[in-house]
Amino acid sequence: MPVTFRRTLAACLLGPGTLLTAACGADPQAGGDTDRTADLILRGASVLTMDAERPRAEAVAIAGERIVYVGDDAGAEAFRGPETRVLDLEGATVLPGLTDSHAHLIGTGRLKTQIDLLESTTFQELLDAVAAAAERAGPGEWIVGRGWHQEKWTDTPETTVRGFPVHEPLSAVSPDNPVSIRHASGHGRLVNRRALQAADVTADTPDPPGGEILHLPDGDPSGMLLEEAENLVEDAYREWLESRSAAERRTDDRRALQAGVEEFLRHGITAVHTPPAESRRGESEAEIALYREAEDAGELGMRVYAMVNASDATDESLGRLRSVPTGDGRLTVRAIKAYADGALGSRGALLLNPYADDDTRGEEVTTEAELRRVAELALRHGYQAAIHAIGDAANRRVLDVYAELFERQPEEAADARFRIEHAQIVHPDDVARLADLGVVASMQGVHATSDGPWTPTRLGPERTRERAYPFRDLWDAGVLVVNGTDAPVERVDPWASIAGMAVGRTQGGEVFNPHHLLTREEALATYTVNAARAAFEEERRGTIAVGKLADLTVVDGDPLSVPDEALADIEALLTIVGGEIAYEAGAQSPE
Repeated sequence: MPVTFRRTLAACLLGPGTLLTAACGADPQAGGDTDRTADLILRGASVLTMDAERPRAEAVAIAGERIVYVGDDAGAEAFRGPETRVLDLEGATVLPGLTDSHAHLIGTGRLKTQIDLLESTTFQELLDAVAAAAERAGPGEWIVGRGWHQEKWTDTPETTVRGFPVHEPLSAVSPDNPVSIRHASGHGRLVNRRALQAADVTADTPDPPGGEILHLPDGDPSGMLLEEAENLVEDAYREWLESRSAAERRTDDRRALQAGVEEFLRHGITAVHTPPAESRRGESEAEIALYREAEDAGELGMRVYAMVNASDATDESLGRLRSVPTGDGRLTVRAIKAYADGALGSRGALLLNPYADDDTRGEEVTTEAELRRVAELALRHGYQAAIHAIGDAANRRVLDVYAELFERQPEEAADARFRIEHAQIVHPDDVARLADLGVVASMQGVHATSDGPWTPTRLGPERTRERAYPFRDLWDAGVLVVNGTDAPVERVDPWASIAGMAVGRTQGGEVFNPHHLLTREEALATYTVNAARAAFEEERRGTIAVGKLADLTVVDGDPLSVPDEALADIEALLTIVGGEIAYEAGAQSPE
């Protein structure tokens, strides 16, 4: 792909009076309604349709929000009218619009205004960032951020508790402002003394169900809060937020949504399956209201498949919140999110056997009775249950709940497409169960390459090899595997996750669990055709075919042929949603 393409993309749009040298006439193999005039034609491209009946093409014609032609350049001319825009892509690759099947849309946008530590490699970077923020902060203002991971640091803090840093250095650089910095996994946070005081967390504070307060040798809290214990400080932070005006909070919410949408569009993502940013009562309803308001105003720039928090899920709310769009509708609400366990990095993932580096099996974040309530509600109201399960014990527990329910109600379960979010550590005995139950494995390829260097420390080498990120085993068993980034846990980058499943190379250059890798075609399917099916949208999206929504991603390399080392470096040139160009490389973003 020529480097000049990005700089001259706008100039490649051929005006109504421009004549193309290709001969006219519709490609008889492609079909299409030649009575319709296209609004936009993409030509001179390498089109990977992900449609088995026509895997490759040269051109796509779009009328309104739908695809009206897929075929060769000559055939596309039959759809050209006096007002048609024609874009010569000069050999760029056109894909079905990519879908991130697990990412936190608003959380991604919020990180733009917080301390971002996703790239940090030392504890000192965290301290420096907080010190700089403390100099700017007003009296009593909270300092928040996320993204640090102790296993990715090149040094070890002088004092730790179970491998996690403690609050003293953090309290020293911010003695007057409360500080709350979430772990990259989102399943723990480091806070300073002022934050502990604001939350009334002392040596005598009991661990909440599903959470743990780590303590110093003298019994005082260390500043590290795991899983549900995070909410002790989160409540205090939200109380401070509530002191701001409703107009300020509303403006912040809108900015976060817009920033999140822009970030996904910039990477070629046309749709996102998004759990709520927090697992707190009312959070998902507030987020869904924000999405609906944006859609009603014509300002929802991408498709959003939103999940209702388990804490918000009732017979009344599910009927009221449900939304299955028709036409070019962009908001879908038909899944319920719950948590079975925590994360591997924080040792909160629930394992069948103890961790290799600690005498714990993880955290049961939600009781089995509550998981059963969520699954029953979902089936009754035509929702997906989408339950977070990382450890092998958590995955087994979720499958047990699903299996029991499906056996009781086989007709309703016939096409329920219940999901497990993450499915990172799966016992071999449970692989076939996912397939037999029709459970979707919503995984993140980038987690495998990001976590690969330290996963054997948590699990040991044999358990890692057998059970960790078993993409190949699940695929071969017939499980519908979809892919995502879990942003802002990781960066919004679909190619990092696709390469994580197909190449498996970690930052250090090693290939993690090569026996579990997928082919390039399979990995691409996890972001396209599989993702559409996981959201009941296979008739609308997922392939490039006549009649489907014109959600397209144009990239600067062919993902099926670029070298392994280049797959993760592919970049989006155009993002098209419903026939509209929502992102163009090199174009200035709106403020």
